[in-house]
Amino acid sequence: MKKCIGIDLGGTTVKLGLFCEDGTLVEKWEIPTRTEENGKYILPDIADSIKEKLETAGISGEEVLGAGIGVPGPMLPDGYVETCVNLGWRDINPEKELSELLGFPVYGGNDANVAALGEFWQGGGSGYENVVAVTLGTGVGSGIILNGKILTGSNGMGGELGHLPVNRDEAELCNCGGRGCVEMYASATGLVRLAKRHLAVSEELSVLRVSGNFTAKDVLDAAKAGDELAEIVVDEAMNYLAVGLTMLTYTVDPEVYVIGGGVSKAGEYLLDKLRVHYDRYIKLSAKRAKICLATLGNDAGLYGAAKLVLNHQ
Repeated sequence: MKKCIGIDLGGTTVKLGLFCEDGTLVEKWEIPTRTEENGKYILPDIADSIKEKLETAGISGEEVLGAGIGVPGPMLPDGYVETCVNLGWRDINPEKELSELLGFPVYGGNDANVAALGEFWQGGGSGYENVVAVTLGTGVGSGIILNGKILTGSNGMGGELGHLPVNRDEAELCNCGGRGCVEMYASATGLVRLAKRHLAVSEELSVLRVSGNFTAKDVLDAAKAGDELAEIVVDEAMNYLAVGLTMLTYTVDPEVYVIGGGVSKAGEYLLDKLRVHYDRYIKLSAKRAKICLATLGNDAGLYGAAKLVLNHQ
């Protein structure tokens, strides 16, 4: 059985996986992401690591269908990346360059889109054809799968749920330069920001006020334990996320939203709050997208990258 390689390229580490063409993950490993000197070592390091792994396993290049790679930034359909801030990249085509280093085809995509493809294929979106995968982490990432294919858009910005503006009254700037983006509320950093705002204008007792230096997990744990101020914060965050999901629903009408990332570890408690607001906003039809938890965790990007290869066979 032939093999393929999945690559999930992050700003700190590169996750790699060796897959069989039937989708079985044979082995996974990591290497550090060397971003110095504008990231010029990243692709050679990846190529060297893959070659070493294949040699150790006794797998020849002819047995490899190709490699897929998820990149933390917009990628055009031809593989071109204009800029990738976390890696120091500018004007680069990682598909072409990595393919030349490896000697077999490489297929790439934005990391959030690739992770969505993984959840669609082997995770929480399995069995559906139209899936939106949402990652609630330090930021809010998302990817849209329509009729089994990634929606990228003409400039690689398709599916950027995190930067849909949902609060026109927001005074602070988002990292993207906009205001009132979903990411400013529903991400881990957003939850902390919201909690600090509520603490500043309220004298209500809260365990968050006692600790002072708290995390998104602390906010969620406090809310689940019945802390009223924390509950208000989580409810507000899920309201803003529901507004974003409503915009997507009325645009692409998916069958399911798959929610992952560190914030999603709050589980059904979080999703129940999200569903209440989502159901309140969707009025055109009694039928609406299911909202469920992602199941692949940190391996979603690996599976999605492998699927990129298999989609080209």
